[in-house]
Amino acid sequence: MSRSDAVWLVVAVAAVSTSGPLVREAAVPALAIAFWRNGLAAGGVVPVAVARRRRATPGVGAATRATPATAAPTSLTATLRASMPGGAAPWALAAVAGLLLAAHFAAWISSLSSTTVAASVALVATQPVWAALIGRLTGERLAAGAWLGIAVALAGVLVVTGFAVGSSGRTLRGDVLALAGGVLAAAYVSVGAVVRRHLTTTDYTAACYSVAAAALLVAAVAAGQPLAGFDAKAWWCIVAITVGPQLLGHSVFNRLLRTVGATVVSVAVLGEIVGSALLAAWWFGERPPAGLVPGAACIIAGVVLVARGRAARLAEDEEVVAG
Repeated sequence: MSRSDAVWLVVAVAAVSTSGPLVREAAVPALAIAFWRNGLAAGGVVPVAVARRRRATPGVGAATRATPATAAPTSLTATLRASMPGGAAPWALAAVAGLLLAAHFAAWISSLSSTTVAASVALVATQPVWAALIGRLTGERLAAGAWLGIAVALAGVLVVTGFAVGSSGRTLRGDVLALAGGVLAAAYVSVGAVVRRHLTTTDYTAACYSVAAAALLVAAVAAGQPLAGFDAKAWWCIVAITVGPQLLGHSVFNRLLRTVGATVVSVAVLGEIVGSALLAAWWFGERPPAGLVPGAACIIAGVVLVARGRAARLAEDEEVVAG
């Protein structure tokens, strides 16, 4: 991992760490928050994407969207290309990623009203396990060090949160939603990693956020959740969620998918647990978990192990190709 990628990874984790406290402060229905953060982000990104595509000549545009070294087709894109004309496959996958992102937000944000924050965060933090399994099923080979890193990082999650999963019917519903949120997040970043081999960050995020916003709008209307009529504080929180967790968080993660991979991004997101705990202590006066420091150390060690394991595996693959 390059130094610039590491810096951007820290920025993105810090940005998404504000999501939980801001959602709690806004006190707005889950689907409304999810819709507005994607809708406002799409409103900012789509014009930029359109302007860039208009300025680019066909030859330059094609060169910036994919390179021979990173755009090798996977079985997923190969299947889509066989049934779609031209370059429709990456855009179709971007739409799929948008639907997965919408489902992730709907599940995870809803879980916060039915179970404890600790349980919700712990369960959604299983994302790297699912991302690694998805990667393995789609042909990515993970080094033993990467699997060890995932285990160490998840151990850090358990130390920080205490894995306080509830047992009542209401909390069980929240636990299931949080777990589903982790699976959906893993699927979202895994599909995004494929798309980023063929589309620029701006094109991908514009398509992904637009589809997510449209899906969440339909879901909110169907569920009867209000999308307006909030007080000024709620709207400022929604704007902050859009600028921070969405644009500086998810958009930066989308940029990094091409260079560091879905597994590293998924494990790095675990740092959100530490950031959210510190913010909650300052913002709401909540006592930080007793295991915050050792848990944070485990999470950082896990990210390093996964990054090194992936780098070692890529180096081995390059040697095989060169040989």
